[in-house]
Amino acid sequence: MNHVIELLAPVGSKEALIAAVESGADAVYLGGRMFGARHYAPNFTDEELAEAVRFAHLRGVSVLVTVNTLVDDKELPVLVDYLRHLYEIGVDAIIVQDLAVAAIAKKIVPNLPLHASTQMTAHNLAGVTFLAAMGFKRVVLARELPLTDIEYICKNSTVEIETFIHGALCVSYSGQCLMSSMIGGRSGNRGRCAQPCRLPYTLVDAAGNDLLREADAGEYLLSPKDFNTIAALPELIQAGVTSFKIEGRMKRPEYVAVVVDAYRRAIDNYLLNCDEYNISEQDQKDLAQIFNRDFTTAHLYGKNGRLMMSDRRPNNRGVRVGRVLTYQHSGKIAVIKLDEPLAIGDIIEFWVKVGGRVNVTVHTMTVDGNPVTEAQAHTAVAISVSSPVRVNDRVFKVFDAKLMERARAYFNRAEAVRRIPVDITVTVAEGKPLAISIKDIEGFTGQAQTTFIAEKALKRPLTPDSVAKQIERLGTTIFALNTLDCQIEGQVMVPISEINDARRRAIEKVEAARLVKFARAPLANDKSIGELWPQARTIPSKNQPALVVNVDSVDKAKAAVDNGADIIMFGGECFGNRSLTGEDYRQAAAYARQHGRKIIFNTPRLVQQGQLVELKENIMLFNELKPEAISVGNIGTIQLLQELSTIPLHGDYPLNIYNSIAANYLTKLGLTSLTLSPELTFAQVEELAGKKLAQLECLVHGHLTLMISEYCMPGSFLGGPDRRNCNHACLRNQYWLKDRKEEVFPIVTDQFCRMHILNAKELSMLPHIPRFLRAGLSRLRFEAKYSPVNEVARITGLYRALIDLGENHPLLVEDKISSAEHENITRGHYFRGVL
Repeated sequence: MNHVIELLAPVGSKEALIAAVESGADAVYLGGRMFGARHYAPNFTDEELAEAVRFAHLRGVSVLVTVNTLVDDKELPVLVDYLRHLYEIGVDAIIVQDLAVAAIAKKIVPNLPLHASTQMTAHNLAGVTFLAAMGFKRVVLARELPLTDIEYICKNSTVEIETFIHGALCVSYSGQCLMSSMIGGRSGNRGRCAQPCRLPYTLVDAAGNDLLREADAGEYLLSPKDFNTIAALPELIQAGVTSFKIEGRMKRPEYVAVVVDAYRRAIDNYLLNCDEYNISEQDQKDLAQIFNRDFTTAHLYGKNGRLMMSDRRPNNRGVRVGRVLTYQHSGKIAVIKLDEPLAIGDIIEFWVKVGGRVNVTVHTMTVDGNPVTEAQAHTAVAISVSSPVRVNDRVFKVFDAKLMERARAYFNRAEAVRRIPVDITVTVAEGKPLAISIKDIEGFTGQAQTTFIAEKALKRPLTPDSVAKQIERLGTTIFALNTLDCQIEGQVMVPISEINDARRRAIEKVEAARLVKFARAPLANDKSIGELWPQARTIPSKNQPALVVNVDSVDKAKAAVDNGADIIMFGGECFGNRSLTGEDYRQAAAYARQHGRKIIFNTPRLVQQGQLVELKENIMLFNELKPEAISVGNIGTIQLLQELSTIPLHGDYPLNIYNSIAANYLTKLGLTSLTLSPELTFAQVEELAGKKLAQLECLVHGHLTLMISEYCMPGSFLGGPDRRNCNHACLRNQYWLKDRKEEVFPIVTDQFCRMHILNAKELSMLPHIPRFLRAGLSRLRFEAKYSPVNEVARITGLYRALIDLGENHPLLVEDKISSAEHENITRGHYFRGVL
């Protein structure tokens, strides 16, 4: 192992910054008030960011700033100023999701390193290669990758690889989740995720029956356990990972302190003696105590299914400390047989069989009738409780007073925890100023001398002890005295205040020297990003938009052609856990062409390393069949197709095309058509449609995928305990996820055993087709993979007629268009937009 290893800590507040740095982080990541994917964390103002950078840099810690949301056209001028500010205050890198932000940063602040956010869904080597070519220095991989893929990517990549190692997990691929956005208007892609995955749901069939009523399952069916890889660190280090990222910018500073401290010591332990790596039981307990939903290694060793989920509880469960031995109703006294120590100030929670949870702060407790402040494991302790509990109820400690006190020591005291050793030399002689020279352990130096000229002492001459007393006063600095060389010639006197002032100035010079390596060359005054913008269309589009129908079976393709689709989009993920054959592609292409229609072949939006062989085989088939275009939904597939095919490329909506500059970037890359983000409003779409870009397409109808996940809920709970012997419950029934408001979200699986959760409401823009026609879009698309064949035919026919007749369609003229729609429809974000 010969690569640099970085421990990267999350910072959501000033206290968390101090906690992260003092507990041993090599780097921190944090957000400003804008453009960060944790909008609801306290975050930092521009001034606070500058202070944070100086604080970290003095201590040799790097600062990465999250600029990892999708950005609206109107926000781009503000973004330019923000990027310049980040560069000027010395931020070490920015973490980016939006292709537009990357393009603007390269133009405006070319020397500010770019890191690709996990929101970019880089999950194979091709995706990393694409980002490297774009100028990224580091890529944060998707959290769904097995260790074997991580190692393969690290060994074959030219850029640094960062992976998450601890903290909360998303159940959906990051950057591919629209659930919070579509349900509540709070977009995860815009930093405002409402965490619908942590809410209760029921798995139901078509009749609404709870399919898990008899199963030993909880309600939180989308809530993963927390990631914990401390035992797997040696394998991740050997795999070649550069940066080890802890999740948690919304967490308290105590959490940051405990987790960083544990992983710091674990990494150092491995680097010191890789043959005898071990994690203490106490560290594991502390990690669990500070916050856990139970722990998982997620997908590192393959799909975990139900074992990855915290379905009984979506929040901190604490650490089990024992069971109720007896309960006295009269005084509400519970006696607990302890498995772990318990102390005054701890907070415990009883998991009551009937009645949920009873939460108690321990103010007093007794053992054998005697008051105690702390009780050890294996003792029986009596405490008073606020509500009745039952014998054998489990008891969990959710707040450990001693651990919190230890954690707070990292950030709530004036003096630094981690200090930098310095060697100091003091020289003084009569007729000369007292001189102080400081050199730190890294070789940075600072010198200062008194303005006072040393005089012959009449009463108390300076001694090494009296000088040391002043020089050692480094308490509020980051330095600690290592050695002091005091050279005093003769009996001399210098005022104490002068010595202290010289010491302070010498320290300031060492600090300034430490900061020199982070200094940046000044930026040019040019803030123009005009060359990145697409030009306005001078001639309005008079073309009638083509009707595109996206299907996953030959029958549906034929129904779409027969009812007026101009373009068939065919393939990619197939709902129903089945794969398309080469013959399916041939038949669909032949049928479309026999009827004078075009065909676009789809590729899966996600393609892990092990699935690339099949994708490459399909590309060879596509090269033979020559469709009008091949649709791509991720950057890795763009990279592969540009290497393996000359067929035109269509950029699909999972690429999150949200603004003009991202659309223009992909246009200049050679993509001939693009599907805009379904999170855009009509006004934003109309703005984009007025630009000279690749052909633009909007989704106008269908059940949109809200989540795509490697976790398959039906398989995990109904398919048997071992995924390798899954009984394919997904093929035996249809499933829905019912939420608290009685909305039911369709669940489908694809040929890769990935789960797709679809919107409960079907997107329908039937009444608004005339506005789309006026906007000048090239294509309108019906997402028909979930629709039965007869519905594909009906909906396709409706849109065909509306596109052909526009305002003159009888249903619009007579104001009866609603008769063509069912009640459970949505207009998506076209009128409400996203936060």
